[in-house]
Amino acid sequence: MSDDEDDLILSELNDEELVEQMFDDLYDGMKDEIEEGVTILLERGWAPYRVLTEALVGGMTIVGHDFRDGILFVPEVLLAANAMKGGMAILKPLLAETGAPTIGKMVIGTVKGDIHDIGKNLVAMMMEGAGFEVIDLGINNPVESYLEAAAAEKPDIIGMSALLTTTMPYMKVVIDAMIEQGIREDYLVLVGGAPLNEEFGKAIGADAYCRDAAVAVETAKTLIARRHNQRAAG
Repeated sequence: MSDDEDDLILSELNDEELVEQMFDDLYDGMKDEIEEGVTILLERGWAPYRVLTEALVGGMTIVGHDFRDGILFVPEVLLAANAMKGGMAILKPLLAETGAPTIGKMVIGTVKGDIHDIGKNLVAMMMEGAGFEVIDLGINNPVESYLEAAAAEKPDIIGMSALLTTTMPYMKVVIDAMIEQGIREDYLVLVGGAPLNEEFGKAIGADAYCRDAAVAVETAKTLIARRHNQRAAG
């Protein structure tokens, strides 16, 4: 670290420099600095939604791309996501007050019999980082958990995660239950986890298989946009 770094005072940077610095701080997982940056931008009269999209989502997009390209790895992304969460904690109540738009809403959980959650947590954090509202059901979720959350939350997306070959077939149980209830078409279903692949996703009737969190964000954005366009055209 050079002397300049030690002496960097965020409040002395202009808006553009501050946002650039926040990209770096987010990349490096510096939670305190991100919280300070968010506070400074709000004090300068930035709307909460602008802080979210330009500073935080902008920074997490860089993290997402480098994760996808193998430049960053899970521990670093978790640190970045944790820093993002610090900034989000300040913005969330303000966003709720202003009725700021979200890209969409996602319910996510690990399926019944499976207690792995790092991949799921990463997807949840990256989705939040991209401007989605995320309801995390945690681990070991039976069909009922997904169906109840779907009914209560009216999400755009239902995400299921599994890390075991023995639990991944349960995803089909959930999708079949949705078909039985006549609600399958109401939701985009995304699945992910180490033992899965694209063929499996297709075979069980999911909308998409996402190999990692960065892909999940890109897929979700694409599918939501497509759905909006179809509705607008219809």
